[in-house]
Amino acid sequence: MAIYHMGNWYRVGELGFPQDYSKALELWHRAADLGYALAYNNIGYAYNTGRGVEVDMKKAIRYYELSAMGGNMRVRHNLASNEYLEEGTIDRALKHCMIAVRSGHSDSLEMIKRLYSNGHASKDDYMKALQLYQAYLGEIKSGQRDKAAAADDDYRYY
Repeated sequence: MAIYHMGNWYRVGELGFPQDYSKALELWHRAADLGYALAYNNIGYAYNTGRGVEVDMKKAIRYYELSAMGGNMRVRHNLASNEYLEEGTIDRALKHCMIAVRSGHSDSLEMIKRLYSNGHASKDDYMKALQLYQAYLGEIKSGQRDKAAAADDDYRYY
């Protein structure tokens, strides 16, 4: 995680580090090689935007996929959006969303709801997504979390 953060500091030139995209990419690659999946997201973003490298959407998507496979559910949701909006591959978008919903990603649940409303997902798909999300909430439920959520909406987890 520390190597990843150093890469971020090089990217923006923060905390006394000079701005250096090449060094940032090098550090993100090292962090990713050590198992920090969020680093793949930053590498993908670099290829997506051309920060320190030439724009290469194939590489960007590949690094985003590695981040998603490493557990980054926001990236998985973004991949689902790309599959649906850019590629038109609804089945792949739905698979990405289902994986993210299983991990509690509420935006992916909303996306499946929209897919169902637009006729691109079945009622069974939507029901399965709701069940997966409910199972996730059941797994993380605790009295301590309920007290925190009752005291302050910032701690709401459902």
